[in-house]
Parts: sequence; C-alpha cells; structure tokens
Amino acid sequence: MTSIDDLFKGHNGTKRKLENPIEADPSQAYKSAKLQGGSDVKRSAQVEDENDDDEAGPALPPDFEDEEPGDDEEGRFFGGGLDENAKDAMDFLDAQDGEDVIKEEKYDAAWVRKLARDFEKKVNKNASLRAKYESDPTKFMESEGDLDDAIKDLSILSEHAELYEEFAKSTAAAKLVELLAHENTDIAIGAIEIISELTDEDVDGEQEQWDALVAAFLEADLLGLLISNFSRFDESDPTDASGVYHSLSVLENLLSQPSNTDMIGKEKALITWLLERIQKPEKPTTQNKQYASELLSILTQSSRPNRTLIADANGVEIFLTSLAPYRRDDPEKDSDEEEYMENLFNCLTSVVEEPIGKTKFLEAEGAELCLLLVRDGKTSKSRALKVLDHACGYAEAPTSNGPSTADTNTPPHIAVCEKLIEARGLKPLFSTFMKTKRPDPSQTEHILGIFSSLLRSLPGNSDPRFRLLAKFLENDFAKITKLIALRREYVTRLSTLDKSLASRKSGLSAEEREELEVENIPLRLSEGLYALQRIDATLAWLVAEDDGAKKAVVKGLAETDESLADVKKTLQAQLDGVLEVEAAEREVLEALVGFLD
Repeated sequence: MTSIDDLFKGHNGTKRKLENPIEADPSQAYKSAKLQGGSDVKRSAQVEDENDDDEAGPALPPDFEDEEPGDDEEGRFFGGGLDENAKDAMDFLDAQDGEDVIKEEKYDAAWVRKLARDFEKKVNKNASLRAKYESDPTKFMESEGDLDDAIKDLSILSEHAELYEEFAKSTAAAKLVELLAHENTDIAIGAIEIISELTDEDVDGEQEQWDALVAAFLEADLLGLLISNFSRFDESDPTDASGVYHSLSVLENLLSQPSNTDMIGKEKALITWLLERIQKPEKPTTQNKQYASELLSILTQSSRPNRTLIADANGVEIFLTSLAPYRRDDPEKDSDEEEYMENLFNCLTSVVEEPIGKTKFLEAEGAELCLLLVRDGKTSKSRALKVLDHACGYAEAPTSNGPSTADTNTPPHIAVCEKLIEARGLKPLFSTFMKTKRPDPSQTEHILGIFSSLLRSLPGNSDPRFRLLAKFLENDFAKITKLIALRREYVTRLSTLDKSLASRKSGLSAEEREELEVENIPLRLSEGLYALQRIDATLAWLVAEDDGAKKAVVKGLAETDESLADVKKTLQAQLDGVLEVEAAEREVLEALVGFLD
C-alpha cells in the first residue's frame, strides 16, 4: 500500500524545501514565500511589454489612426456613446469592482481571532480525518495540504506583534506547538519554521508581547517537543536538515532572554544531543554543526549552573578532543568550521572558570593540549592562551563531597597552575611573551593574566614557584624590563583615553559624572586597564619575593620618572573601584599594596 510520506511528497505545494538549507539562511528563504495572495493579480495586470512594437488585433481605420478619442463626434467607439444615467451606473460598478481588488485587510483583534479559529479548524479537521482513515492516507491528504497552507498563513502575524497577546490567549498557540509531534514531519517542520519566525528577537514588538507568546508556547511543552524531534530528523535529507536548523533557531530565540538560560540548560536531553552533534564528523563542517556549538557557547557563557552541568556531562573532554585537530591545521577563513572552532574555545574557556571545570580540565590533560597549541598552533594559539588564563584563575573550592583533584587538599586553580609548570609550560609562555616581532596584543594580555595567577597561586617555597621566579630573574632581568616597557604603553593608552573622557565630564553634575565613569569601565579595561592591573600585580609580587627583582623594577620605573608608588596607585584604585572585588582577591591585593610602601 502507498505510504503517507509518498502520497504527501507527491502533493504539489505542501512540502517546502530550501534550495540549500545549509549554505543559505533557511529563515530568509522561507519568509520570501509567505502570503503571495496579491501577486497573481499584479501579474495578470501586465498586458503588454513596453518594448513590443507589434499591436494586437485589427489595425485602426486609416482615418482614425492619428485622431484623439475625443475627435469622434458620434462617439461610437472612442467617445461617450452612453447617456448620463448609464455612465453613472458604469462608474458606480467600476468603483465597486476597484474596492474589491484594493481593499486593505484590517489587522486587529477580530482579525487575529478569526485567523486563530481558521487555523484550529484546519488542525482539528486533519486530526479527525487521520484518526478516521488511518489506513487510507488518500482520504486525509487534501486536509494535510490545507493544514500546511494554514501554517504558512500564520507568518503574517510576525508583522503584527501588537496582536501576539491576543493570539497567545487562543488555543491556536498551543495547537501550533502540538503540530511539532505531527506524524508527517513536513507538517512538524512547517510549524517549527513559523515558531522560529514568530519568536525572532528582531520582531518589531514590545517585550511583554513577545513574553506572552513565548509563555504560551512553553506552557504547551515547546522545549520537550523540539528536543524529541531531533531523534526523528535525518539530516541527510535537506528538508529534515532545515528542521534541525529551525529548531536550533527557536532555541537561540528563547536564549535571547537571560531568564530562559538556566531553564533551557536544565534540559539534560538537549545538552546530551548538542554535545553529540558537535562531535559528528563532517567535511566540510555544516551549518547545523556550527549552530549546535553556538548554542553551547551561549549556554556556557551566560550561566554558572550551565557550566557545571556541561562539565558533569563530560563536556570538557569533548571540547578538547574536538579542538585537538587544530593543533597544526587552521580552519578555512570565514567558514562555518572557523566559527565552530571559535565556539568550542569559548565553551571551554567558560567551563574552566568553575572549580569542577578546572578539575575536569586536569583529568582530560587539557593543560598539556593547550600548551601544544601554544607551541605549534596558529589561529588556535591565542585561543589556547585564553583557556589557560581562565583555567589558572582563582576559583572558590568546590562544596561537593567529591575530591577536587587527585590531591584532595589542593584547590583546583592551584592544581592547574602546578600542572602548567610540571608540563614544561614556562618555555612556550615566556618565548611567546618575549617576541619582539609584531606581538599579538590578545596573546600578551592572556600571558600577563597567567603570570599574575601563577604568582598568586603557586605555594611559597615550592619548586614550581622557584622555577617561575628564576625565569623572571634570568638574562639580567630581561622579562622584568619587558614588563615595564609594556606598562608604559598601557599607561600612555589609558592617559589618552582618560583625557578624552574628561572633556565629556565638563558641565556634568557629580551624579552624572559618576554614571559616566561606570559606563566607561568596560572601555577603560579593554584599552589597557586590565593589562596594567595584571602587570602591576606581577611587579608587586616580584618586589616582595626578591631583592634583586625589586632593584630591577625600581630602576626600570625611574627611567620615566615613575616609582613603586605608581604601581601601588593602580592596585589601590582596583580596591577602591566601583567593580566588586571578591574577599579572597581583596586580601591578596591589600597584602601587595603593603609590600609597595
């Protein structure tokens, strides 16, 4: 017997395919096909081509060829030919016909209620016929096509977000979500596309309107149905691949609101699917694989609980394994694969912020891989340094019952710092730091962060700490000289920026000046304040650790009429700034300030 899929695929106009759902933007291709009700009218009005010199029909009589219509006194063909009453009647009929053609739809509450009712009728009719004629698909195939058209008709709602709340009140919103479980995957995909379009963050509407519609969708189990559909889509089929794409698009739309981030992250089935999807071998990397990595990046960057959940789901090892091939091979520039690699590095960087992420990073030999990427990598080099910077950073000890590292007495951030030294990481770090030929600013900043973390975390009188200090002291304090040279560059950049900001404060009240300062904190950090803080913390540690290093620091600063007081000023400003400093970090900074007196 003929299957329902075969029958439906043969029904013209009901199955929508993107020409290339991976390379093109499926949402744009779909939007271009919506509601073409007026297009046929416009096409039928085109009666002749402007460039066509041939005239249709018989030629005019010779006497009339050059005459104007009004020249015919009899008016049989070109004049009136009608009395006044007949002309009035014809004018009235023409006006009525014109109104029927150009009458504009009124989009209001009544319109959306009618739209919802019509949609529900199509859904119910199809469900009824499917149940009644389960063994004879020909009996409900036509209703399937009608339902597909009804789904398309909902597209215009995205242009009238002011009606979202009214639509959300109807049962049509829930009916639309329920179609995600429809036996015909084409119908399910059509519903997903429309939900993606309606929830797009670029829809021109108020936040409460978007929230009302999303709340109705979520109440109808949108998340559960989206996730369950992943298992029945076969991405080797272009239509199913577009279904996955639009499903990921809906999830991204939901994640545009931070309040949804933790809720979505708790969906373990989703996390599992995303982690499996990014591991699927592909050449070239498809848009869906890249999109899955992007969602993981959003989930990890915006939520600490999500970072912990993904670490628990073996995410760190998966990220590291997926990134290992980029040790020597760079992805193609501006490709989906390059974005995929960037997303994985972002995921890893975020997860290793957490104590459990640091522990998993150590267990998966992440420090060793990142050092190989620093030594051999190209595009991956600066990303690997960023991961190490965050992995070495301070983190509160985990409160779980399980051990944080192989040594239960060692906090994870300290264990990472010790592993970095043990894995011979000082040589590639300092080699990169001392490069004089066009150094990468981002690489330099991450290395400065690593130096600061190592000096803060490595235990006193330990072998790893002595090895680190020896590197700073060797070659007549060359590394300290480089630190002070960098310090001058960042001080100059900050000074230039602060002068331009000072002019903006002129004439402002005290409250307005304070608001402006807070507003400009991110700019000042990116323009050199962050790097300057790391440098001065490192210099303070060296002053406290070694008399020879202290003399080298004092001498280097004096070359530009600066002193340890300037280093102290940076650290004190960090303590007194508007940004909150954690208690443990505050204690360290206060101790360093004391060494500089």
